[in-house]
Amino acid sequence: MALPTIKVEFLFGNGASFGYSLILGDLIYGQLGNNILGVAAADIVDITNQVSSININRGYNLIQAQFQAGSATVRIYDPNGDWNPQNTASPYYGKLVPLRKMRISADSVYIYSGYTVAYNYTYPKDMEIGFVDVELTDAFRLFANANITSVSGAAAGNLTGARITQILDQVGYPSSMRSIDAGTVTVLNDPATGRTALQAMKSVEFVEIGGLYVDGEGKVTFKDRAYIQAQTGTSPTVFANDGTGIPYYGITFAFDDSLIINQVSLTRSGGSAQTSSDTDSIEKYFPHSLSYTDLLFESDAQALTAAQLLVSKRAQTTIRIDSLTLDLAVGDAPTKTAALNMNFFDTIQIKNVAQDGTTINKTLQCMGVAHTITPSSWFTTFTTSEPIA
Repeated sequence: MALPTIKVEFLFGNGASFGYSLILGDLIYGQLGNNILGVAAADIVDITNQVSSININRGYNLIQAQFQAGSATVRIYDPNGDWNPQNTASPYYGKLVPLRKMRISADSVYIYSGYTVAYNYTYPKDMEIGFVDVELTDAFRLFANANITSVSGAAAGNLTGARITQILDQVGYPSSMRSIDAGTVTVLNDPATGRTALQAMKSVEFVEIGGLYVDGEGKVTFKDRAYIQAQTGTSPTVFANDGTGIPYYGITFAFDDSLIINQVSLTRSGGSAQTSSDTDSIEKYFPHSLSYTDLLFESDAQALTAAQLLVSKRAQTTIRIDSLTLDLAVGDAPTKTAALNMNFFDTIQIKNVAQDGTTINKTLQCMGVAHTITPSSWFTTFTTSEPIA
C-alpha cells in the first residue's frame, strides 16, 4: 500500500493562527469557514520536497498522569544554504526566527501544527549537503511563557469549560483555534495569583479529571469527564495479530506498580481534606499516595467524588499494553485510516495471540500518538491506557 501523501507548510507570519488569510473576492484565499480574516495573503511556503524525515510525539504521559506539549522534529536538506539565517540571498532571509508556524498533513488530515523553538544546523564532514533539524512544540509553549494573575470574567460557579475559555481569552488565543467541552464540575473564583496560563488551565483540567491538549490542527482541546466516560461505551477499533482485526507491527507490555494510586487526599481552597483509600490495594501493594491542596473545587463533595474516582480507577494493577505500533508500509487501508484518524480517548481493543496459543485481550483508550516518517517508511505508535475517568 502506498504511504500517505505528506505535506509540510511553513508559515512565516506573526500570530498564533494557522491557515491562510481570508481575502474577500479571492478564489483561493476567500473561503469562508476555512481562511482567517486578513488584508493580504499569508506568507506560507510548501517545503515538502525539502523534508527528509519527520518525528512527531503528542499525548499523555502515563507516569505524570497528564497531557504534555506535543513536539516534532522536521529534518530539511539544505543544498543551497536557504536555511542559513545569515544568507542574505535566501528566500527566507529575515524569517528564520523562533516561534514561526509549521503544519504537517497526510492525505489532507493535519497530524501536527506547532511553533519553531530551534533550528539545529548540521554540516557533516565530507558531505556536500547540510541539513537543519527544525524543532517544534505546540501551543502549550505559548501558554507556559504567558504569566497571568487575574482572569477576566471568572466567578465562583463557573463550569470548568467556561474557566478554560476565560484563561484562553486572557492570553488572546484565537477563538477559532479552540474546541472546549462545557465541563461537569463547577469551580471557585480564580485565585488571582501569579502563575502561567498553562498552570492555570492544568489546575482546571485536574479538577475535571478531563483532558487538555492541542490537536493535530493546532486547536486547544478540552474534553470533560462526561465525554471521556462516554467513550468507554463506543465501538472500539480492533487490532489483532491473528487476522481478526487491523494487523499491528508490535506492542509493548508492562506489569508493574507505577500507575497504582490507593490513597488520595484532595483539599479545595477554603475546604477540608477529602480522602479515599482502598484497603485491599494497600495491603497488597503498600501505600501509593496522592495529595493535593488549594484545588479549585467549588465544594468538598466534588473533591470527595474526585478522590473516590481516582482510587477506584487506579487501586489495582494488571498487565498493561502501553503502546501499539503500526507499519503503514505494509498495512492495508484500515491501517492507514487508524493511523491518521485515531483521536485521544478513542476506544481500542487489542488482541495478542502468543506462539504458545495463549491470548491477551485488552480494551483501552488511545492516549497518545507518535509518527516516525521517511520517504520510504512510516511507523505510527499509539500510547494506550486504561480509562482515566
